[in-house]
Amino acid sequence: MASQSPLWRGRPGGSGAGPFSRALGGGNPGIAPRQSPPAQAGELGRGLAQTFAGRLDREWAQEWSRALQPLLSLTLLLCCLTAAPALAQAAGSSPASAGQPATAPAVRYRCGGDLLLARSENGAVDAVAIPNISAGTPPGAFVVLEWRGISLQLPRTNNAGAPSYTDGRWWWSLENPDQPRFRLRRGAIEEFPCSREP
Repeated sequence: MASQSPLWRGRPGGSGAGPFSRALGGGNPGIAPRQSPPAQAGELGRGLAQTFAGRLDREWAQEWSRALQPLLSLTLLLCCLTAAPALAQAAGSSPASAGQPATAPAVRYRCGGDLLLARSENGAVDAVAIPNISAGTPPGAFVVLEWRGISLQLPRTNNAGAPSYTDGRWWWSLENPDQPRFRLRRGAIEEFPCSREP
């Protein structure tokens, strides 16, 4: 055994359990029988190949999971958006009005000889300390008027007294709810007489 490599040679004293042979499972009685260096190298090669293949499988799986994550997120989002209208309908509301208070019914008027629909909304109340709450219309309220093919949304004024609404051009006032004042300022003020329809 004069040509034996120092790596496979055991410790002086003949135990045959050098650091590399111990790491490969040889040299310790009761653990495994000692194998020759080429057999141990073959086992080591197979172990490295299996570890490398396992690592490649894990890396491949991680790459695919990273690539599929946006696609799965988009699929989940589309499922939620598709199901939202059905859930809102089952709950008894439409998606557009979810979280919004119920709208007031429109009141029918005849103004200037044509039908006018008026719907009052309380809107967002952001200044509750202003003392002009009259007829349940706080600041932030508005009225929607539909008349002669146009739709107007007029904000509530801060005028004391009966609720009045204006955008600076159109004016709607409910001093007499059965005969509201409806005006248009176009240089001169044009008034359209209104009366509530039964």
